[in-house]
Amino acid sequence: MVLQPPVAKTPSPITLVGCHVRLEPLTPAHLPDLYAAGGGDDELWRWMSVPTPHTEEEMGGLLEGLLADCRAGLRVPFAVVQSSTGRTVGWTSYGFFSTRDARLEIGWTWYGRAVWRSAVNTESKLLLLTHAFEELGMGRVSWRTDRMNTRSRQAIRRLGAVREGVFRREMRRPDGSWRDNVYYAMLSDQWPEAKARLTARLAMGPSLLGEVAGCSPPGPGPGPGGTVSAKEK
Repeated sequence: MVLQPPVAKTPSPITLVGCHVRLEPLTPAHLPDLYAAGGGDDELWRWMSVPTPHTEEEMGGLLEGLLADCRAGLRVPFAVVQSSTGRTVGWTSYGFFSTRDARLEIGWTWYGRAVWRSAVNTESKLLLLTHAFEELGMGRVSWRTDRMNTRSRQAIRRLGAVREGVFRREMRRPDGSWRDNVYYAMLSDQWPEAKARLTARLAMGPSLLGEVAGCSPPGPGPGPGGTVSAKEK
């Protein structure tokens, strides 16, 4: 049997730059900001698959788990840095990727409460999706979330992702109860329309945090709306 060559590129640590946020490779140096943004916030962590980190050490343990997955080639985690403050306000990641099948998942995402309902999530997803479809050559990007997490489900739908179904009793929550996961996905042929819609939303006006509006669509090259490799950073 002849093996087919990969049709997409493997994700690797990279910096993705927008107007409102910068996504950069996650490191232990981000820990103090991360704990300040989301440590001890039970509402923020309510639907996550891990308990709320109530100390910086506990947050550091979660961060180290992500970095261990990165070293093993299982996940590429990003620190979400707010451009207006230079502070790290959350993290997100690529995972479950296959170059042969040209697919990946965006997940393990959280943002501090201070940036909820701002431009942070919209632009973070715009940067991640642009890189996945246009630079890595992915044909499918997926998400999964707890069926009880209404806020997350609404945010994923606003991206233009399609609900594909529910995997029942797929994971345990930290309290021991069973979690049903709702799966969503976007395909490469749906991306141009979704990109236009997300770009227009960012250009509509200042965010609740007073961030500058009128961001250009992400494109190749370093600088606002571009990408910088981890080696160039």
